[in-house]
Amino acid sequence: MSDLKPVQLSQIGQIAIIVQDVERATSFYREVLGMKHLFSAGTLSFFDCSGVRLMLTLPEGQTGNASSILYFKVGDISATYESLLARNVRFEDKPHMIARMPDHDLWMTFFRDSENNLLGLMTEVRK
Repeated sequence: MSDLKPVQLSQIGQIAIIVQDVERATSFYREVLGMKHLFSAGTLSFFDCSGVRLMLTLPEGQTGNASSILYFKVGDISATYESLLARNVRFEDKPHMIARMPDHDLWMTFFRDSENNLLGLMTEVRK
């Protein structure tokens, strides 16, 4: 084992979200969430998340509709919640405090995209 070179994974270059309808999901992410659409290639659709590429893709093999949870950082979670609610985004809960940290409070809320994937909003409220 000592012959193995150390590995350090730290930067995410791309995240894939499994969707059932790429066109519908592309519309949701572009028009409802206001994300910057980079390009589409066949049944793939790509968005920019401040340098991290988000890929919407159909399921392959045994992946089914499994998805990671993406947490979008926002400046004002209440205003973002209200804005998305007005766009008929389906929320699981209201913005709520998750944890009190020494220098900030962590707030989150969760919602569903057009493909029923769970997504989160998060903000750090400085003390």
